[in-house]
Amino acid sequence: MDGNCLLWIQENLRHDFWNPFWLWITSLGDGGWFWLALALVLAVFPKTRKAGILAFCSMALCALITNVSLKNLVARPRPYTQIPELISLLPAQKDWSFPSGHTTVSFASAGIYLRILPRRYGIAALVLAVLIAFSRLYVGVHYPTDVLVGLIIGLLGSWIVYRINTKFYTK
Repeated sequence: MDGNCLLWIQENLRHDFWNPFWLWITSLGDGGWFWLALALVLAVFPKTRKAGILAFCSMALCALITNVSLKNLVARPRPYTQIPELISLLPAQKDWSFPSGHTTVSFASAGIYLRILPRRYGIAALVLAVLIAFSRLYVGVHYPTDVLVGLIIGLLGSWIVYRINTKFYTK
């Protein structure tokens, strides 16, 4: 089912016109650079410092779970290495497929911003996280279950960090 979903996206949604957009969106998650930069900017200003710091903590927790632990434990090959008909729009990736690190870090950040920042900014972060998650399917480097588990880990990690903060560090 995972593979069929990717082939359906490739056959029905991919188009040369959209490829640059989705490649740009997916690049925002490379190494978490966009989310890390956003958290850094937010941490600089007193009014948004808490959101930036908690986003850093959430990303760190989720990176440990995803990139350090699960990717190496599960060692799931990338879909383009297993599905001959699937064409990746990106060069070969150096790590394993499961779970999606791009998706995890995106939802780890968006989950914090939804809870702490004004609603419109939290929703904007969530929309970007969804776009980045979908981009991983569009470019053919993750299975849908990789993305789904990344989403769950990211939201769960953000919830844990938020709850620890509210329990021990609220004013």
